[in-house]
Amino acid sequence: MPSINDPAIWLKELFLQLGLNYNLSSFLSTTGLVLIVLFLSWISNFIAKVVILQIVTKIVKRTTSTWDDIFLEQKVFTRLSHFAPALVIWFMAGWALKDYPLWLIAVRKMTYIYMVVVGMVVVNSFIEAWHKIYNTLPISQHRHIKGYVQLLKIFVVFITSLVIISVVFQKNISTLVAGLGAMAAVLMLVFKDTLLGLVASIQLSVNNMLKVGDWISIPGRGVDGLVLDITLNTVKVQNFDMTIFTVPTYSLVNESFQNWKGMEEAGIRQIQRSIFIDMRSIRFLDNELEDKFSGIPILDEYIKSFENKNTSSGKEENETESLFFNSSRITNLGLFRFYAETYLNQHPMIDSKQSVIVKHKAPDGNGLPLQVYVFTTTNKVKYYEDIQSEIFEHLLAILKEFDLKVFQSPTGDDLLSLSKK
Repeated sequence: MPSINDPAIWLKELFLQLGLNYNLSSFLSTTGLVLIVLFLSWISNFIAKVVILQIVTKIVKRTTSTWDDIFLEQKVFTRLSHFAPALVIWFMAGWALKDYPLWLIAVRKMTYIYMVVVGMVVVNSFIEAWHKIYNTLPISQHRHIKGYVQLLKIFVVFITSLVIISVVFQKNISTLVAGLGAMAAVLMLVFKDTLLGLVASIQLSVNNMLKVGDWISIPGRGVDGLVLDITLNTVKVQNFDMTIFTVPTYSLVNESFQNWKGMEEAGIRQIQRSIFIDMRSIRFLDNELEDKFSGIPILDEYIKSFENKNTSSGKEENETESLFFNSSRITNLGLFRFYAETYLNQHPMIDSKQSVIVKHKAPDGNGLPLQVYVFTTTNKVKYYEDIQSEIFEHLLAILKEFDLKVFQSPTGDDLLSLSKK
């Protein structure tokens, strides 16, 4: 009777008693044991998944904490189940392949590599789960750590690669690390963008320069929209035309960009736009214009305050100086500036707590720029644009009442009318 103490010997003796030769009996017994090991590994994987999916899921769903839900969502527990079949093969391979030592070494190496890879996947899932948990905390609104998380994952993959190489080529890890030191220049060249992105991510995070959801503008790159994602190498921005732009993370440190976060937090937004005045239309107020504005109390009072300057200062008006060197005379542009400031201060959608300035800048070939500098009480894009349009439509329409003209380049109709004259 074949011995039952060792299944391999028992199977081999059974095949010998059936009249098969030794080599074939040894091969068939090994094949049978390998199939048994594979079946047991499949059973162990199935049981582990059932336990995790049924029991662990029920436990997680019953708890009030959301952290364990995140670990379940990131499949940390599910991926742990892949260790079960690997452990079965690792411990039973010696029993099934003892007659084939070379195969035993190869199988154990592959099993070891498989467990290392599974361990890497589990660790990275664990890291990602903690990143998800961090994103639920209030501090994540001001400190974005996705770049660090990616770097940590790369480090785990790097260590895993070293372990696999050391197993395959039977080299000590310290020897591999020492060899990598000699390849530092090559590594820096290959991972240049990653290293630059790491430094940039640290600067962006430490200095609180950027976070997901910020509205940024980079005119040189055509970027003007909301930040969707910040990774180790790229920053993803969705423009307002719904296109997606990706820019290198380090470019946000090397180049300048505009972050509209301060404006959004303040709840107000600046209007800074100019109307170009035709300088030939600027003149002193005459009696006709004074009479025209006399029916408007605010403007009439402003005109009289200018006329009374000389009297209040004790100066007597000299007829020869009534035009020249006369500081009491007001221009139509000066009166329009006063009107514009008064109009803006009374506008319900202009923040009167902020500066309300109407000034003219240095003239250029396009006329005299008259700049409006105010803040709206809302920073919503649609309302802001409506308010800005309403203000300038009004100012442009009322401009002619002050005998002022807007400068604009002549059109074909202008040239045609001149030629007819």
